[in-house]
Amino acid sequence: MAKADKGATMSRLQSAARLSRTALAARLLNHGFYAGQDQIMLALDHEDGQTPGQLAGRLGVRPPTITKTINRLQVQGFLDKRASESDARQAHIFLTEKGLEAIKSIEKSVRKTEKQALKGLDKKDQKALSKLLSRVEANLSNGQAFEIDEEVEAEE
Repeated sequence: MAKADKGATMSRLQSAARLSRTALAARLLNHGFYAGQDQIMLALDHEDGQTPGQLAGRLGVRPPTITKTINRLQVQGFLDKRASESDARQAHIFLTEKGLEAIKSIEKSVRKTEKQALKGLDKKDQKALSKLLSRVEANLSNGQAFEIDEEVEAEE
């Protein structure tokens, strides 16, 4: 591999991720959502009544970040926070009627962004890309990202 090509795949992956987030954020803003709020809304649509800690764990963010975003969504009327029936110290987050209606807009924005991103790729290429990205996610999510590959290091 030529020296100029080192890191090119990672750079492209990061660029594609950044551009897709930017395109989605622009669409979501038209519906009154800021970046990251959609993920909380979709997680609650999947399983309503989660605690802030459960949402943070599911989305891979720190609890203070989730709390701030939940509070904003609550002020916007999309979420409702209720004390737990079994533990008054614990809160559960629920979608409001307005929040449930907004899910359709979020899902439509996601579909449009995905369609834009995959434009020009046939179904076979899309399936292959999805499979490859799943593999990359698996590699990075189970700690392998931090392992040192002695063979690669020896080549450098």
